[in-house]
Amino acid sequence: MSAIETFEIGRVLRASTEGFTCGTRSQEILHPTFGAFVQTTHEDGELVVVGVITAIRIDDDPLVRQLIMAGNMDATTLRDQRENRLVPVEIEVLNIGYVQDDLPFYNLPPRPPLSLDPVNLLSTPNVEYFTQHLHFLRLILTGNNGFSTPDLLGAVVRKAAGARPAAEQRAYLIDAGRYLAGLLSHDMAMLRYVLDMLRPVT
Repeated sequence: MSAIETFEIGRVLRASTEGFTCGTRSQEILHPTFGAFVQTTHEDGELVVVGVITAIRIDDDPLVRQLIMAGNMDATTLRDQRENRLVPVEIEVLNIGYVQDDLPFYNLPPRPPLSLDPVNLLSTPNVEYFTQHLHFLRLILTGNNGFSTPDLLGAVVRKAAGARPAAEQRAYLIDAGRYLAGLLSHDMAMLRYVLDMLRPVT
């Protein structure tokens, strides 16, 4: 993948070959979204782990509880709580492949990222590059991290299609639907659910 500067959303807290959790500040959660593609690069720069966001969690905070119980929060207090305090936020990521020697691989990475490795959103050109083959969808189907598989499939495919020129997006969605039809031939209810998500809203 090309070395395009992209937005850092956090740092790795804990990791395995299946996925990882990154921590960030509350004011940064406007940028990562459910189903977004992210990457973390090993220190040697030779292995780029690619994943998708499966959940964003805002941890419990004692001060938030006090403010809720007190009531009558004004705009200044609310803004200070959200923008200035370091409210802990955790982002769960499912690994869907990796890039090594500029080649994409659509299976679990040979080793997980390390604690405090930076986690960045994948740039639009790199999303297009990595999703040129649809094999990355298999790891979403086999992943078991407590997320809604059909919703994640729909979100990820739409984001992958959106990384392409407008004239190519419909064809990509059709190809993805056909690919998923082969993978989900045993589960027609899930297939219908996902295909409904991929249809343009009219």
